[in-house]
Amino acid sequence: MNERECWGIFRERAHSPGREFDDAEILRLTGKHLDAMGFHVSLKTTDEIPARASGPPPAMFMMCEQIRILEELQRWEQRGARIVNTPVSVLNTYRERMVLLLEQARVSSPASRIIPTNAPRITSADPVWVKRGDVHSTQEEDVSFAASGVEAEQALRRLALRGVPSAVVQDHIAGDLLKFYGIGRPDLKPRDGTWFRWFYHKDQRVAGHSFNPKMLVDLVHRAAAALGLEIYGGDAIVSDGGAITLIDLNAWPSFALYRDEAAKHIAAYLAERFLGERAA
Repeated sequence: MNERECWGIFRERAHSPGREFDDAEILRLTGKHLDAMGFHVSLKTTDEIPARASGPPPAMFMMCEQIRILEELQRWEQRGARIVNTPVSVLNTYRERMVLLLEQARVSSPASRIIPTNAPRITSADPVWVKRGDVHSTQEEDVSFAASGVEAEQALRRLALRGVPSAVVQDHIAGDLLKFYGIGRPDLKPRDGTWFRWFYHKDQRVAGHSFNPKMLVDLVHRAAAALGLEIYGGDAIVSDGGAITLIDLNAWPSFALYRDEAAKHIAAYLAERFLGERAA
């Protein structure tokens, strides 16, 4: 099979609430740049991915997140397919796994408890965030701010009623909320280096806490390496005094504010990975 044949797999619509166009567009644009580089790209939804395919392409770039398709992609990976992000790295973004991996890697992140959603008891009076324990977001109530233990228990009950079995209860960290995008990791030594951008989240009053941007980059790179991500985005808080706390990390975001720039870098990075030109 032609080593330049590859598939791009869209994120499931249920996993892109309010971002359906942006998520699809970054994949399409990346595929367009890969086409221009001589690759033969086929873009597919998860419904178009055959189970137990007899001849998967040698390379895939994907945004999908559901366990069923990730397990199938893992089987293809074991047969030699090159996949970015790897299926296991996407599974590592499921919150229950991510909390433990970031803790093991000593990445600065909020204190978090993984608890069942049924019959919860929250005794703390401090504000927390209640987040479903698996995927990042399928609807608004998957992530809820709770100003008190009573509100936290209410958020947990709402998740339980929807059949979500577990949640991550995470301490609220005060400060300026940053969003970031990244491509590549220093430990993988990409030929053209890594790409990174950050910006302030729009719906907030920015206090303007000063911080060292290099510390942000280093923190995010360590977190991405801990999860195994190569194309990623997320959120961090800069507190008074310049401390930086990683709040969230997810696989292949929409890159909405930097889509054109990011798509070119992603395509170049994928070409390097797919053709085996990555340095050891």
